[in-house]
Amino acid sequence: MNKKIMVLGSINVDTTYHVQRFPQPGETIAAGSKSSAPGGKGANQAVAAARSGAQTSFIGMVGADNEGKFMREALQEDHIDTRFVGIDELHGTGTALVTLDSNGQNDIMVYGGANQAMTTDVLNGTSEAFEGVDFLISQFETPQPVTAEAFRIAKEHGVTTILNPAPAHDILPEVLKYTDVIAPNDSESYGLTGIKITDEDSMLKTAEWFKQKGINYLLITLGSKGAFYSTPKAHGLVPAFKVKAVDTTAAGDTFIGALASQLDNDLSNVADALVYAQRASSLTVQKMGAMPSIPTGEEVKAALAK
Repeated sequence: MNKKIMVLGSINVDTTYHVQRFPQPGETIAAGSKSSAPGGKGANQAVAAARSGAQTSFIGMVGADNEGKFMREALQEDHIDTRFVGIDELHGTGTALVTLDSNGQNDIMVYGGANQAMTTDVLNGTSEAFEGVDFLISQFETPQPVTAEAFRIAKEHGVTTILNPAPAHDILPEVLKYTDVIAPNDSESYGLTGIKITDEDSMLKTAEWFKQKGINYLLITLGSKGAFYSTPKAHGLVPAFKVKAVDTTAAGDTFIGALASQLDNDLSNVADALVYAQRASSLTVQKMGAMPSIPTGEEVKAALAK
């Protein structure tokens, strides 16, 4: 049966400048081209889950502007329930300025706008919507007090919560209290724990650090080295798929959304779900743009079958 996933998070319109290399401080360089696409960590994760077959709903905010209308329609095109995407009359829709070099690496500057102005009021009337939801996902492009309250409501309804602590910030204790699964990348993990990821021992120490905080399920993405997982019953490293990256934007978001679409409710199939998520992410980096590059479940399964 298809998973029922709710995402609380950011909605951005991404504008990408394509350059040969990043500019030095004080330097002006020419961009070869410019493109715009729907994005935002939350929106990307929701689309990744939906395209992999999950019944997906979204909690977020946009501005009362053309970008907001564009983003709501973009989510609806992927059959995502946008009933709880509110409209902020005072702040514009979030935007991201992406600089993309010829190696597929990016620098991103984000204007939070309506995302950062979000309050717990956005959760008014959502309680019934949590009924039957398997997983609630959130990130750090929206205020943590909203995530804390959403996670608290989720736990009342027996929903498993997944925290993607990106971009890296200190985590409010009340967010940690209601987090079941935490999924940072290696640099975010280091920022949170102070433990540098260098080998299996450092990963196990990181898992122990989070267990002390009450989180028993840890997933760390390690780029080309794959993904590490630690659960109460097992730990291991799932290798990455070797591909030539064109644009790494949304790779991590695709990973999270695709993963949630495949996880069993008891999280017993983490290793298999990670293989699927890694494959989905490897397809994303081979295309341009955030949301447009996210693969469908059929594309991921076809790639896995090769």
